Amino acid sequence: MKLIFENEEDRGDGWSRGGTASRAPAVRAVAAGSVGNLVEWYEFGVYGYLATVLADRFFTPAGGSAAEGLVRTYASFALAFFFRPVGAAVFGALGDRIGRRPVLIGVVALMTATTTLIGALPTYATAGALAPWLLTLLRALQGLSAGGEFGGAVALMTEFAPPGRRGLYGAWQSFTVALGLLGGAGVAAATATVLTGTQLADWGWRLPFLLALPLGLVALWLRAGLEETPEFREGRAVRPGGAGPAATVVLSAAGRVVGWAAAGYTFLVVLPSYLQTTLHADVRQALLATVPANVGFAAAILPAGLLSDRVGRRPVMLTGALLVAGLAVPLFNLLQDDGTSAVTKGVVTGAAGAVVGLMAGPGPALLAEMFPARVRWTGLGLAYSLSNAVFSGCAGLIITEAVRRTGNVDVPAYYAAAACAVSALALVRTPSHKVVDACG
Repeated sequence: MKLIFENEEDRGDGWSRGGTASRAPAVRAVAAGSVGNLVEWYEFGVYGYLATVLADRFFTPAGGSAAEGLVRTYASFALAFFFRPVGAAVFGALGDRIGRRPVLIGVVALMTATTTLIGALPTYATAGALAPWLLTLLRALQGLSAGGEFGGAVALMTEFAPPGRRGLYGAWQSFTVALGLLGGAGVAAATATVLTGTQLADWGWRLPFLLALPLGLVALWLRAGLEETPEFREGRAVRPGGAGPAATVVLSAAGRVVGWAAAGYTFLVVLPSYLQTTLHADVRQALLATVPANVGFAAAILPAGLLSDRVGRRPVMLTGALLVAGLAVPLFNLLQDDGTSAVTKGVVTGAAGAVVGLMAGPGPALLAEMFPARVRWTGLGLAYSLSNAVFSGCAGLIITEAVRRTGNVDVPAYYAAAACAVSALALVRTPSHKVVDACG
């Protein structure tokens, strides 16, 4: 396949001219794109927050080790992420060829169906060894749909964005990721608080997954009423078909967001299981401790996206990456210290979430601006899903296993800091594509 290398002259997407995006129904586009992300990340968050319960129900036969069961649970979690690049390629190719609207409808329908089915699965006690395989199959299907969701939603929102507002509009994707994770944390924490431990383990864990059904139906209704984006219509008329995104541009884009991927999952999703298995907090304390991190994350995203419209994507994201690289170890040391008050721990985790928000806010627009409209869904979807497959999907598995083998409780901090250092290096390199630093 011939590869397209993006440059200023090859854009052909109307953004440099202002285009017709300002005349598009942008509000509905943001709502329709955002609600699908919310459903996707709500489920991924619930799975991470209830990992210890799922490990016991699906991956720990009688007499098995709880730590080994948790590792298997995170292996299933990671597998779904490795299906994301496949979903990004398949759904991205369809979305770049036949349109944003129909493919986004199919993606959210698949995500809703698989999430709901998880809530109805038989456990190991009922189905034996078949149970973990069924859960893993549904996780793989979720990975396919999630791989298609990000690229399509970001393409939709940024292509409808008025001139000078791509950072803010793209940030809505990350903001609804935060809402999904926060919703997952809140629902999981409320379920664990209202029910007894026995009730949660027996049947209560199903409730957060089943709640995805009404959320998904709302997403389907919003997306059914969408118009096609003006840029896609113009691009198809001018240049039907065409080659795929350049592999070098995809890898370059992925390098810029690995810190966002790794730090996000370390601070926002893996933290509850770390607090339970390593620091011996109970499930309620662990879930409640995650809420401030997600609140801080959500609060920082839209301001960071708006700021990137004024000063550029790179400076804002670089600030976030450097802060994580420098402060991750001290942050985890505070969490490990029994003398640290609950209020201080809440403030610390909230600040950690806000720093990740500095990367997540401008991130979608930065990725979208690296690819022309005719390959945008495929290109940015692949870049994002590749970075997430390695650095997000494997975060729980790598951290849990490394702590178990080494006994070093600082492993999560090292993991997040190293990934953010990689992103910082990628961001400070002289960009080969001028659009990377576009401010809208």
